[in-house]
Amino acid sequence: MQKRSLTLFDLSPGKVLLDRWKIVRTNRTGGMAATFAAEDLDGTLRELQIYSTVLFERRGDADEFAAAMSRWLPVKHAHVLRAVAVDRHEDGSVLYATDMPLGRALRELKVEGEAWEPARVVALGLELCAGLAEIHANGLVHGDVKPHTVHVSDEGRAVLVDCGITPALWSAKHLGEKTALIGTPFYAPLEQFGGESPDVQSDVYNLATLLYELACGVLPWRGKSFLEVFQSKLEKRPPPMNQRAPAADVPRGLEIAIARGLMADKRERWQTANQLREALAAANLAD
Repeated sequence: MQKRSLTLFDLSPGKVLLDRWKIVRTNRTGGMAATFAAEDLDGTLRELQIYSTVLFERRGDADEFAAAMSRWLPVKHAHVLRAVAVDRHEDGSVLYATDMPLGRALRELKVEGEAWEPARVVALGLELCAGLAEIHANGLVHGDVKPHTVHVSDEGRAVLVDCGITPALWSAKHLGEKTALIGTPFYAPLEQFGGESPDVQSDVYNLATLLYELACGVLPWRGKSFLEVFQSKLEKRPPPMNQRAPAADVPRGLEIAIARGLMADKRERWQTANQLREALAAANLAD
């Protein structure tokens, strides 16, 4: 007998999934999942992401995705959103529960064309580097660091959200070592345009791009189309910040620390999040 699929009725407020998750409301929009605020058995409000069976070509793919996301359950760090549970619905959908993301996404906090104070850029960078270092120490990668996947609490604490979804889907879909770019073109390193899967260095590159954007108010890479962005990234190093944003006053040490994470040749970049963190911490903001 065919197993019943989730419907909009099942996901309306007040409905309970798997005898555990009571739907409260829709939450964040975008991404590859339907996302809800849901009460856990003890009444704690969680974020519940539901990955539909349409994402997976066969049931085994969903099993692999669930197994990959389960690897995030032991990760506990102040700057990484905590995973709480991975469940399966009878139709093959994967339910992924985390703590509720606090504050707002960074994309909502930054103003287009407006540069942040250098000290604020460094503070956020140090927190996100610490989060990435913990992720990498657990043998995992985030896979898609960008303004949408960084939340900042009302107290100013930065937290990485949506961790591991991109590489987990990559693996579950059996895309192998080479495929089309999965990620966000403006924040992805050059090698991912050639089909390489996300790794530690792509996380560092993602973050360095984000820090460049905050320091200058604009992204390092010109272009609106996939091809234009790709061509811009072929340059050996990122454009000097005073060229992309003449009005921005970025200390030289901070620019050097960020730019090293954005070299076209990954062998010339920072190799770890801790290396980027150390460079940011050592940057002389008085230059």
